Amino acid sequence: MSYDKLNLKIPIESDNYKECSHFIINSIESIIQGAMDKGKNKIIINTNLKLGIPMENVNKIAGPFIEAWAFEVFANCLEDKENNYELITVEAGKRLNMADVILQFKKTKKTNSVVTGHVDVKATSKDIKGSGKSPNITSFARIRTAYIQDPDYIFVILSVKHRVYSSKDESSHMMMGVMEVVEFNAYDLKYIADTDISYNPALGTGQIQVRDIHYVSLQERTTWEFCQLLDKKFLSSKKGFNQWLEYATQHGWIK
Repeated sequence: MSYDKLNLKIPIESDNYKECSHFIINSIESIIQGAMDKGKNKIIINTNLKLGIPMENVNKIAGPFIEAWAFEVFANCLEDKENNYELITVEAGKRLNMADVILQFKKTKKTNSVVTGHVDVKATSKDIKGSGKSPNITSFARIRTAYIQDPDYIFVILSVKHRVYSSKDESSHMMMGVMEVVEFNAYDLKYIADTDISYNPALGTGQIQVRDIHYVSLQERTTWEFCQLLDKKFLSSKKGFNQWLEYATQHGWIK
């Protein structure tokens, strides 16, 4: 038995997948840029530590703060009566969900339809060299299965770069840490170039990683082509075909 001889389930996305993906990416980037243009890109962290936030370890606590900030930006947009992004739903990803935020937009220009983006927020420090350079994105088996169950699944990586500094509040004499969002990029995982995606066999079924989240090239492909790419990277790892076949049988990738 070999990979090429198997009768695999072949996911086929809708004809307008590319259009929906670009719509969601552009909407997310516009919403984040809008918040930054209005000066709503700072997170204030008060502490009674005399030296303020320990800068050498700030990357270890930044993730949850940046995730919360991103969710709040989207939620504020939803509450804005002048919401021009056609955003209709903002939901926090549940524990162990692949996404941190789930967004729904209503497309009305060509068709009156709803499109959903599952957003994974990744924080990296502008002040720390190599911070968050090659993050774990998601479990191999979970994302592979998600595309089989929904060929139109749109999984967005929102990379947010921040810098942190401290200042003293003259009235309270407390140190205020400021976490400021300075750069961002959003990518559809399915469209990230082959050379920018890697597979780490550690942790469960293994982790899909982006080699350098600060420098990503894009490459359009179908859902089935992406599933084959994921399989190729898994099969070339130390886990090999037998382990892949076990996961494929377990998660229903074979007809």
